[in-house]
Amino acid sequence: MIIHFMPIPMSTVAVFDFDKTLTTRDSLLPFLFFTHGWLRTSRHFIFLIPIFVQFLFNKQLRQNVKEQILTSFYAGCSFKTMQEWGQNYAHQQLDRYLNPLAMKRLAWHQAQGHRCLLISASLDLYLKPWAQRHGFEEILSSRLELNKNQQVTGRLAGLNCWGPEKKQKLLDYLGPKALYELYVYGDSQGDQDILTLADHPYYRTFE
Repeated sequence: MIIHFMPIPMSTVAVFDFDKTLTTRDSLLPFLFFTHGWLRTSRHFIFLIPIFVQFLFNKQLRQNVKEQILTSFYAGCSFKTMQEWGQNYAHQQLDRYLNPLAMKRLAWHQAQGHRCLLISASLDLYLKPWAQRHGFEEILSSRLELNKNQQVTGRLAGLNCWGPEKKQKLLDYLGPKALYELYVYGDSQGDQDILTLADHPYYRTFE
């Protein structure tokens, strides 16, 4: 007796970068202003200028610069406070920055029943509540490190979700590439690694 096994259909996954893909601008900078106001944020940045200059001349790694910023603004803050800030920012401000073409493409994938993932170097504090509201299956992003008292240290928990780390997080979540058909939408050098995985790569376009 010959048993014929039906092939398991591949799932289709659509992966979207956030900053300047789903949005028209970066999202971390306005979050800093949202939590600290214009005056305090400007003062922080004055002291961070040497770090930015070093980064421009390749003297600082991207993760180091990000952690210097986060340390300056949030070291010692309670995680509960940070979550409240993230929730408020996600609900009150993030939608102002959305790219209508990107959101139309997201809606198309959702209408097809595709699995939709958000992947970003930005913080899960505000990406998670935003993504849940907009129907994403999951977010893969940078996260803040906490100490034993549930306070922010200013460092990231693990690597910044950028470049090769995006690819690794995606494969860790989805499993081997042979199991799914992949659409990827990105806009920058930090998205190149996941774009190379895609069956359908979209770089700065949605058509």
